[in-house]
Amino acid sequence: MIILKSKHEIEAIRKACQVVAECHRTIAPLIQPGITTNEIERLFEDIILKHGAKPYTKGYKGYPYATCASVNDVIAHGFPSNKPLEEGDIVTIDTVAELDGWLGDSAWSYAVGNISPTAEKLMRVTKECLDLSIAQAQPGNRLGDVTSVIQQHAESNGFGVVRDLLAHGIGRDLHEDPNYIHIGKPGKGLRIKEGMVFTIEPMITEGTYFMTIDADNWTARTLDRKLAAQYEHTIAITAEGPQILTAQ
Repeated sequence: MIILKSKHEIEAIRKACQVVAECHRTIAPLIQPGITTNEIERLFEDIILKHGAKPYTKGYKGYPYATCASVNDVIAHGFPSNKPLEEGDIVTIDTVAELDGWLGDSAWSYAVGNISPTAEKLMRVTKECLDLSIAQAQPGNRLGDVTSVIQQHAESNGFGVVRDLLAHGIGRDLHEDPNYIHIGKPGKGLRIKEGMVFTIEPMITEGTYFMTIDADNWTARTLDRKLAAQYEHTIAITAEGPQILTAQ
């Protein structure tokens, strides 16, 4: 069941989302060769707690960290570690903050120093997929309008779209309806309505979209061990169109 939010509830979700946005604004200039994802983890948790919020993923279904830190071939749910990031890496940092019972969720990919042309193109196209899809999240459109532009843009650039990890509604729970895949056909799927709040979070791969899960039961990697990137916003559907609640 999709839970439509009032304007007041959307504003409450926006406050949680802006805690997450501050985390990303703060870390962006600090990601350089030599920083560890554990240092990023501690910084994000400090910012979240400073705002009187909670790092929602810490303990969620047994996940032990406030962030997911996914490096190079890791698509999502990578564990932070003490291994320094290296020149040429790309890293996706994903976090969820809970403030006054409402949740905000956003992931962002970052270049570590100078990266390869392939990595640069992958990051650019993935961000473009997010932007194109948000533009389609209009009241009266369908989810297929949102997802088809992701698939078309990624595949026309020679990249894959991960199928096994989903976007989701969000509010007081992290995974509300709709839960949906980032591929589709225009004009198909659920009708988008004013009051919906959900994430758009394309995970785009350099090669195959098939993935494996590490022995930790969390870390998702590309099957061919090629690069992956992800950009995610939480958005609200209003009469005027989509609002990006996690805007940085």
